[in-house]
Amino acid sequence: MPSSHSSTVCALTTAAIYRYGVGSFEFAVSFVLSMIVMYDAMGVRRETGKQAKLLNSILLENPFELSGEILQERLKEYVGHTPLQVAAGAILGILLALFIAQYY
Repeated sequence: MPSSHSSTVCALTTAAIYRYGVGSFEFAVSFVLSMIVMYDAMGVRRETGKQAKLLNSILLENPFELSGEILQERLKEYVGHTPLQVAAGAILGILLALFIAQYY
């Protein structure tokens, strides 16, 4: 599944280029936002998913040491995106923005 976050911010950045140009303030802000969102999707959120997977395995190995309330809820393991999913989302967003720009 391509990253919808990456797709959205790349479409925004492409629209800023199309409307205001590469040297504009709008492009600069949207580009920085795009980099932060894609870094977060690939790095920080993916590491959170890895930690959740490890914590879930620890909870399953030690069921008698923890209360039943904790064991009822598992942590969400698939939080972030792979670099391929982020790149696919970015390409999709750019292509969609260019496609829509043709009609305006």
